[in-house]
Parts: sequence; structure tokens; C-alpha cells
Amino acid sequence: MLRLKSSTAPWWLATVEENLAEVLIDHAHCEKKAAGVAMNLIFAYVDRVELVRSLSEIVDEELDHFRQVLDLLEARGIRFRRLIPSSYGRQLNELVRKQEPARAVDRMLVAALIEARSCERFALLKDRLADRELADFYASLFESEARHHATYVQMARLFGDAEAVDARLEELSAAEAAIIDRGDPLARMHS
Repeated sequence: MLRLKSSTAPWWLATVEENLAEVLIDHAHCEKKAAGVAMNLIFAYVDRVELVRSLSEIVDEELDHFRQVLDLLEARGIRFRRLIPSSYGRQLNELVRKQEPARAVDRMLVAALIEARSCERFALLKDRLADRELADFYASLFESEARHHATYVQMARLFGDAEAVDARLEELSAAEAAIIDRGDPLARMHS
């Protein structure tokens, strides 16, 4: 369903558990960025009413998730602050083609892959975190991430035929797997 070409390595979960506060802060930033990405896509493709409606729902959900993570941070006495982001998103966005409509397809598919990776990682966190409050929180987010992934793939198909979009998703998914497999030294949601 998610079309990821690799699974998260065991070291990632260990890193999360050792750096939980920092990963929670990063998660808040990820939710904020996800809302911003959806909003930017609405501005870029405002003439596509189906896209505008679908992505505006994602904006609302991502902002709600952002507020939920902020509430968790506050309840745990963790100050929300700037963090150096992982290089994951930047590396994926470097793969986006420059000319339309291929650019639109790639932007949607990169967003879909980020949502898919989040979904996969939330599943790990819900199943394996010793902190049951956080495990339950990640269980509550799991389904929406999968839905966002599917929505972005569907929106990509507004800009190209399904076969071409699926082929491009396979290419980008392989590149995403290589990025994830290389990892990032920072303790981040997408490291």
C-alpha cells in the first residue's frame, strides 16, 4: 500500500528512545512543514479544485497534529524550539523535476513518500515504544498518514496518466529508500 522500498532499520528506534525529547520537537516541526507543503501546493495549483479541496483537508489535519504534539511537549515540560532538520526532505526535493506538469507529479509524489515513511515509522512507534502514552498517540496518527499518502498519489494523477505516475513513484520510492538507508546522524523523525 505504501510502496516503500525499504524498512526502517532497528537503530532508528533505539535512537528515538535515547533522544525522545528531541524527536518529539522534530515531530512538531514535521507536522508544521507538512501543513506548509500542502498549503504551498494549493497556492501553486489553485485552478485544480479537487486538489484544493483534498489538500485543504490535509492542511487542517496536519495543523491539528502540530497542536497535539505541542500539547505533548508542554505536558512533558519540553520546550519547543528550532532544530537543525535532517537532510531527508531536502534530498527528496532535489529529485523534483523542473518543468510542469512533471514538477507537479513529483511534488505530489515526494509528499506521498514522506507521508508513507511517517506512517511506517508511526507503526513502529505504536508497537514498540515503552512509553504507552506516546505509543497510543502514534497509533492515533497512523491512519491519517496512510490516507495522506493515498491522497497525494491521487493528486499526482491529476497531472499525468496513472501508468506514468506509478512508474515515477517507483523511481522516487527507490531513491527515497536509498536516502533512508544512508541515514542521518541527527535523531529525527526522518533520519
